[in-house]
Amino acid sequence: MLQAIADGILSGSIIALGAIGLTLTMGILRFANFAHAELVTWGAYMALGVLSLTGAFMGPLAPFSFGVPLLMATLVAMVATALLALAIDWLVYRPLRGRANHLTLVFGSFGVSLLVRMVILLLFGGAAQYYSSTLQIAMKVAPGLRIMPDQIFTLGLTAVIVVALHLFLQKTRLGLSMRALAENPELARVNGIDTRHVVRWTWIIGASLAAIAGVLYGLTVQLRPEIGFHLLLPLFAAAILGGVGNVFGAVIGGLIVGLAESISVLFIPAGYKLAVPFMILLLVLYIRPTGIFAGTVGGGKS
Repeated sequence: MLQAIADGILSGSIIALGAIGLTLTMGILRFANFAHAELVTWGAYMALGVLSLTGAFMGPLAPFSFGVPLLMATLVAMVATALLALAIDWLVYRPLRGRANHLTLVFGSFGVSLLVRMVILLLFGGAAQYYSSTLQIAMKVAPGLRIMPDQIFTLGLTAVIVVALHLFLQKTRLGLSMRALAENPELARVNGIDTRHVVRWTWIIGASLAAIAGVLYGLTVQLRPEIGFHLLLPLFAAAILGGVGNVFGAVIGGLIVGLAESISVLFIPAGYKLAVPFMILLLVLYIRPTGIFAGTVGGGKS
């Protein structure tokens, strides 16, 4: 049980990073972007592409399975994923925004997700790939509990990013503008907030976090073009569970989903694990459709 809880927190932290970008998009742009999960896959594979060019020049940093090349590749992947998100918004979502209903945008996001996945398949193929072939020895933390150094890194990085993003939304002018636009778009426009600028940075931040989530996911398991498909439902479950537009809620939602998936394999066959986020999503929509932290935006009171 203790090992299952630790594994659940790890997977939940990765889901949380992806859910943060999704909840920002849903809160500010007000539509369900099903292509967001594919941005996670895109970021993971962009890092793999960069790593294939730089990884041979520097080995891993003990005790981790990766080194400086992967950190550099992650930064490049964040930029590449942000550019892709901006391109998608400019070519697909922006022409539809204000002219079509939300359902049209949702169907458009489905088409975009399929297109991105096919491009990844074309560029990298469908076989499983890894960032590193270095074997790690799990550290015994407690009786019945072992943790890999990469997992500790993942948890630490997630915590730093969440705190930094919370401070950004609370203390900076752009962060306050994002919160205002999420809470009341019309009032934000009346007060002179440049909505296009806010939307642009929403895509950049959300896509960058998706890229980081993709790289961390690749560190803990393996890279496959179906990453986005498998993470789609957990991401939405986490975002809705925490309350759309709420960063702190997305983190808590991600941890709950990750823990539920991990603990469920102790009682049901592992093949049914993917159904757990769906059940959580249905339960939340039935009991509290607005989410646990409804009434707060960006972690602050609305």
